[in-house]
Amino acid sequence: MSDIPATRLPRLSWQQGLARNRRLLVAVTAFIGIFVCLDVISPGPISYFEINFLSSNTGPLAFAAMGQTVVFLIGGFDLSCGAVLSLVNVIMALHTTDSLWSQVLMCFAGLGIGASVGAVNGFFIAYMRLQPVVVTLAVMFIILGLNLLLMPDPGGYIPYGLSMVFTGDLIPDGFPAALLVILLALGLWALIKRSRFGTALYAVGSNEDAAFANGINVARTKFLGYTLAGTFYGAGGVFLSAQTSSGDPLVGSGMLLLIFAATILGGTRIGGGEGGCLGTVFAAFTLMLISNVLIVLNWSPHVMPITEAVILLLAVIGASVGRDTSLAEYWRVTGLKISGLRHRSLPSFHVGARANAGRLATSWTPRLSDELKGPPLWQWTTKNWDVLRLMVPAWTLLVVVYILVVGVIGGESVSVHYLNSLLTLALFLAVLGLGQGAVVLTGGLDLSVPHTLAFTGVVLAAVCNGMDGPAYWAVPMVLAIGIGVGLFNGIGVVLFGMPAIVVTLATNGIMQGAGLLFTGGIPTGRSPPALVWFFTERLAGLAPAAWFLIAFAGAAYVVLHRTTFGRRIFAVGNSARVARLSGVRVDWTTLGVYVLSGFCSALAGVLMTGFSTVSFLNMGQRFLLPAIAVVLVGGTLAIGGRGHYLGIFGGALLLTAVGTLVSGSELHFAWRDIIFGIVVLGAVLTLRERAS
Repeated sequence: MSDIPATRLPRLSWQQGLARNRRLLVAVTAFIGIFVCLDVISPGPISYFEINFLSSNTGPLAFAAMGQTVVFLIGGFDLSCGAVLSLVNVIMALHTTDSLWSQVLMCFAGLGIGASVGAVNGFFIAYMRLQPVVVTLAVMFIILGLNLLLMPDPGGYIPYGLSMVFTGDLIPDGFPAALLVILLALGLWALIKRSRFGTALYAVGSNEDAAFANGINVARTKFLGYTLAGTFYGAGGVFLSAQTSSGDPLVGSGMLLLIFAATILGGTRIGGGEGGCLGTVFAAFTLMLISNVLIVLNWSPHVMPITEAVILLLAVIGASVGRDTSLAEYWRVTGLKISGLRHRSLPSFHVGARANAGRLATSWTPRLSDELKGPPLWQWTTKNWDVLRLMVPAWTLLVVVYILVVGVIGGESVSVHYLNSLLTLALFLAVLGLGQGAVVLTGGLDLSVPHTLAFTGVVLAAVCNGMDGPAYWAVPMVLAIGIGVGLFNGIGVVLFGMPAIVVTLATNGIMQGAGLLFTGGIPTGRSPPALVWFFTERLAGLAPAAWFLIAFAGAAYVVLHRTTFGRRIFAVGNSARVARLSGVRVDWTTLGVYVLSGFCSALAGVLMTGFSTVSFLNMGQRFLLPAIAVVLVGGTLAIGGRGHYLGIFGGALLLTAVGTLVSGSELHFAWRDIIFGIVVLGAVLTLRERAS
């Protein structure tokens, strides 16, 4: 177990010490190298003002990444960190006055807010045993909705005196206050690291079972770890407020890539047990220096999301090369994986491989006992009950929400017009639900959906520009782009062994940068008239899009439940190792689900462009949580292996009906994200009991 406090370990030789702190040394070396590079290319020597400015800009990222480091150390992920920064910023901008007591109180309030959010995450993850990614994603959207309710538009006020405490000078041109605050935080981390709690963090991240066997309370350690991480986020929010001197409900949302990159580049191992906050802080400074280098080189700011994504991917690859694994060995193993894609996982003569694969792939479907008696409907219900009970809640809640819609909107809700609106609006979630559902069924997650959807939409609108002619080749082209994005994600997961959440998050950043570069930040063009017709015309009372949804649902059902590929998805989700031993091509199946998800994201981008008649760079952002929510609410287990597309389809209709209810009741649109986040947490809690 690496990086456990030195007081707990016997004295090491200097060679062992270097090996043990290899990741930290890499982070420090990278910082020095980029700093020297910046000094060389700058017009003049780096001044005190530039160092102070660098420290002030790095502070929020450093604190947020320190919190993420704590989460990584215990083997978790936290997607809510950026939203917590925004929440603290909004609260401080709204309530801080010029009074000294108010400023001190609000600083402690910021720490408390962050700790409270961390405690909520820790409770659901440690004591309710829910997936960290799903919990923190749901909490992220709840907080984002709350931020927009509290401050719909940027504004507010941070007193000048408070800003100077964090971004000024201790003495004129003497020592940056920001750097002192960061050093104090590192001193606090050093004390935590050498405490029993710090030892428990590393122990739980290295091996939960071994930690439990040695008397460590694993659940309490995880809970306190997430609470400590939230406290660091709160400190980052206070620092961010002092830096910006105002409030912005979305100010922290764009920092997620940088936070992950700083944590991994700083030497903290994905999966836990190795790393620390010192390397993270050096990495945060390095990332800010890289931004300065790009500015000096006069690069377009649109390149930044791509740069951050590439740094994240390279950091993950670098972290995969462990102390005992050379770079040559890493690439040799990767080459073997590539070679393995061309061959069977098991010899064709493997006894029983085909039979075992078939049994495993269909193990999620209960079999009818020879002794089962009763009417045919009862026999069918009993036979399929394990699947039906996962789908029933979504369809039952859909009926409840429909009744509420009748009460809120009135008699119009029972008309064909409402049915057409429901089916048309649900089309996007039903399409995304197929791709995301296939990924979740294998135990993964695709966070590249938003900007893949947006990029394909803006490319289609720009190429067609209101004409049908180019659409004949433009639509297949953007669908091929989506397939390429999915293939990129799949290669990262299968061949390079990257966590799905990391590689898809990086891909999302690359697609965001690609969209900015393609449009110059200002999308142009319009949807082809044929796509507009697809949503505005009526056939037998319903739009063609509504009829397409019905056909798509039938095709999706066949793909997931009546094809060999679909059966392999369930087999991999149940147990990738058992599936491989049974002859299932796990590598190709995993590649296939990410390709399917990329295709569905691109198809949703095409459809969204036709629905809105124009495209915009953030048009996919509001689909991130709903695309995951429809899968989980529809009865698919977050850990993979069990689910049904009819449940996902019901989830798409349910969430669309909820959105209609929110719109009809004239609630603030931010309530949509809050409700969706709560629905996701409720669905995962319910299915947790059924999965156990």
